[in-house]
Amino acid sequence: MAFFQTPPTLGNQFSDDRVLRSYLARVVPDDVMRAVLPELDALGALSGGELYAMQLRDRLRVPELTQWDPWGQRIDHIEVTDLWKRAAVIAATHGVVGAAYEPAHGAFARVDQFARVYLFHPSTDVYSCPLAMTDGAAKTLLAHGNRALIDRAVPRLTSRDPERAWTSGQWMTERTGGSDVGLSETVARNVDGQWRLWGTKWFTSATTSQMALTLGRPEGNGAGGRGLALFYVETRDAQGRMNGLSVNRLKDKLGTRKVPTAELTLDGAPATPVVGLSDGVRAISPMLNVTRTWNAMCAVSSMRRAVALARDYARRRVAFGAPLAKKPLHADTLAGLQSEFEAGFHLAFRAAELLGREEHGALEGHEAELLRVITPLAKLTTGRQAVAVASEALEAFGGAGYVEDTGLPTLLRDAQVLSIWEGTTNVLSLDVLRALGKGEPLRAIAAEVRALTAKIEDPRLAAVGAQCRAAVERASAFAMELVTRAARSADEATGALSELEAHARRMSLTLGRALAGALLVRHAQWSLTAENDGRARAAACRFAQHGIDLLGLAAPLDESDALANDTAL
Repeated sequence: MAFFQTPPTLGNQFSDDRVLRSYLARVVPDDVMRAVLPELDALGALSGGELYAMQLRDRLRVPELTQWDPWGQRIDHIEVTDLWKRAAVIAATHGVVGAAYEPAHGAFARVDQFARVYLFHPSTDVYSCPLAMTDGAAKTLLAHGNRALIDRAVPRLTSRDPERAWTSGQWMTERTGGSDVGLSETVARNVDGQWRLWGTKWFTSATTSQMALTLGRPEGNGAGGRGLALFYVETRDAQGRMNGLSVNRLKDKLGTRKVPTAELTLDGAPATPVVGLSDGVRAISPMLNVTRTWNAMCAVSSMRRAVALARDYARRRVAFGAPLAKKPLHADTLAGLQSEFEAGFHLAFRAAELLGREEHGALEGHEAELLRVITPLAKLTTGRQAVAVASEALEAFGGAGYVEDTGLPTLLRDAQVLSIWEGTTNVLSLDVLRALGKGEPLRAIAAEVRALTAKIEDPRLAAVGAQCRAAVERASAFAMELVTRAARSADEATGALSELEAHARRMSLTLGRALAGALLVRHAQWSLTAENDGRARAAACRFAQHGIDLLGLAAPLDESDALANDTAL
């Protein structure tokens, strides 16, 4: 009889997820958990069932742009995939955005919401992208208190009615570059009392959304980010026609191919200032804090999906006389992936916890300072983890992982964007440096890691906790030494600050991994005591073996320069 490989399958992605259920049992009060359980279970069933099956069937479909109708009228219609249409209904109905803005669960609303995001994301071909920006837009409008825009947009952005719900775009990137938004060329003019925008947006990932927040420079304003203003734009007019906008083309991308990322021309698009006519980069920061938290959550969700498929396949695939799951080396490889996922999971959810506590005035002690820095740390740490885990997971399938019609290569292609959009690893590392210089965030990280690891009873976990504390202490000492050198004299300042910047990536990843490890240690001790389960402990110990203190790998600045400028590759 011929032999055929059996493809991996998924079950209910909530009930099958030990890590999520254990975390919620520790963090969420019983009454809140009883209230949200039906929604989480339903999303888990959809994610492992209908949506996953639809995702595999929809594999070859991509968005299609029709710029003209048969009679020569410019329409710029983008037809998204069937899965995206279904995902839009499910996202609204199940409150994937709206749950964060419903008052019933108070400071736990963000934990509830991001548990939904975590379950929803991996089976929806990155429909999480417009949802992240929708959440960020609602947060930004509320933060700035523009009552007319709040009344107009926020009920739609947070609605559970699919017929009423809106999504939002975030249009910041121009041809001048993505991260250096101060170079934006979009011009804002007040024409007969109506602000209008002229310019080109080079990447717009939610082009089918009903509205967007974007940056433009009012005529007469100075250069740089301070001269920009934050504007609200509705993409279509009352008749459904493009509202001073035209779609030049859809981007041909490595991954996120189901996301209709477009180049847009703004040709007098009507716009409303959100808050003032300057400091637009600062004004959009509430959106970035939310979307970067979404990025971290989608990264850990993607890791979990890759590991789940690889584990299921390992139980089915027989080679050399036994299932792969029984092969010690293969089992060891999967255990390594699981450990990275679990550490990233607790880091992302801690960021979500703090966001919810901040929104409900519940931050305590060092948490306000920690919130300033944990968002970029969680995003950059989990973004790097997601790419590495996806790559290794594909290898765990052998040749099947490299074959498009298995659907597996999408895991890696879509993971790659998680370290790029919302700020690359290097850009976010510099954000971390700036945050560390604005008060007490570095001491807040140290305080958090000490608190998380102070009362650990298990000796193996205590050793991992000590490793996390040592990494933070070394990173702190390294940063403080360079800052002290920079303060001594102008002669030393340039060199010291250059060295600090050159090592910003390794320092940020060290802080992120130390915080992730400490969070995992705290949870593992709880799981041992409350659940009599040692699997989180095993993950913590394995995570520590992968390395936490990455500053030990830092080359001297002069050697880094020499390598960067070496043309004899």
